Amino acid sequence: MILKNQILSRAGQKPIIFDLFYKKTKKPKPLIIFCHGYKGFKDWGAWNLMAKAFMNADLFFVKLNFSHNGGTVENPIDFSDLEAFAENNYTKEIADLDVILTHCLSEGTNFTMEIDPTNVTVIGHSRGGGIAIIKASEDSRITKLITLASVCDFAKRTAISGDLDAWKKEGVKYVLNGRTKQQMPHNYQFYEDFKAHETRLNIEQAEKSLVIPHAIIHAIDDPSVNYKEAKLLKQWNPKATLISVENSDHVFGAKHPWHDERMPPVLKQITKMALSLIKD
Repeated sequence: MILKNQILSRAGQKPIIFDLFYKKTKKPKPLIIFCHGYKGFKDWGAWNLMAKAFMNADLFFVKLNFSHNGGTVENPIDFSDLEAFAENNYTKEIADLDVILTHCLSEGTNFTMEIDPTNVTVIGHSRGGGIAIIKASEDSRITKLITLASVCDFAKRTAISGDLDAWKKEGVKYVLNGRTKQQMPHNYQFYEDFKAHETRLNIEQAEKSLVIPHAIIHAIDDPSVNYKEAKLLKQWNPKATLISVENSDHVFGAKHPWHDERMPPVLKQITKMALSLIKD
């Protein structure tokens, strides 16, 4: 069963749009929640094909758009709501992950019988990896963690760095989206929110405090998030498993849009790895 663009409404807040991929068997399955990265969305590239692979392996797979990622209920792909994008920040994304996790594990949904609440894996790609690490360090409901090309430090990212004085004075700064050619706005609140929650948003400390299995999957030649960041995560958490991927990139051979009916070979390979880790 594939349920696309489900709407989780919240009073006074933006809704969260999410997809469900599962076989309707009324038997509890491991829950997988996938978090997209910076300038990303749940339907980017080959993520839908990856989701089907998890479904076909009899897992309950959920992927969401963070509420302020720039997508809308009417258009969850790409960035038609740049005002929302400008008001996004790291703590909003952690809160969104909490909301979707709570919704999936709550009783009384149409899929309550399909989920094993004792077997919950969060998968995060790129910036979503950092979000997943922090949430997993805080939330005992999460039992396994897999990160794909994850960042290891929020303070050094494009969204935070740059001329702070000019950013504060103007109230907004812009980052070019190379694919859509949009100038993506970041309001100064992004920096203020980061500074206000800097201790909580320390990925190093979160990684060091993890008590659950963490698989770190990263391409050695990743041009967007350097492989050194994966090695640092492993250094901070020696019990983690570092899986180095050769001859690939930040998105494991995918691109957007992805028209092939098959996943790119490397993404297929790491999906099999992830399935093995979850079912181990």
